[in-house]
Amino acid sequence: MTALPEANAGAVRAWCSSRVPDHARDQVHLDCEVTDRHLTIVERRLPYGADGPNPPADVGWTRWPIARLRYTRARSEWTLCLRDRNLRFHRHNPTLPIATITDLLAAIDRDRSGIFFG
Repeated sequence: MTALPEANAGAVRAWCSSRVPDHARDQVHLDCEVTDRHLTIVERRLPYGADGPNPPADVGWTRWPIARLRYTRARSEWTLCLRDRNLRFHRHNPTLPIATITDLLAAIDRDRSGIFFG
């Protein structure tokens, strides 16, 4: 059983789906990976040279973590974390812990620094 409220993973998946335009869905995916303590937003792309109208079926998509949404069950709050160049996640200091997942996703949408989707 997961410690995360189940509806939150669905909200993040819907948010991820809304961020990718229809014309790009054959080249890029935005996914939500779920663990017991956090949700990770991951960008997946076809490797260079594999894009086109009919990419090979056996080609593997690249995986690039964008952001991690950590849940603290004792306080029922979410914290936004960003990935550094070594693929380690650290708390995004300008964003305070937030009670709802939609407010945390809105914080990512409001980011103008390009740190998440630069």
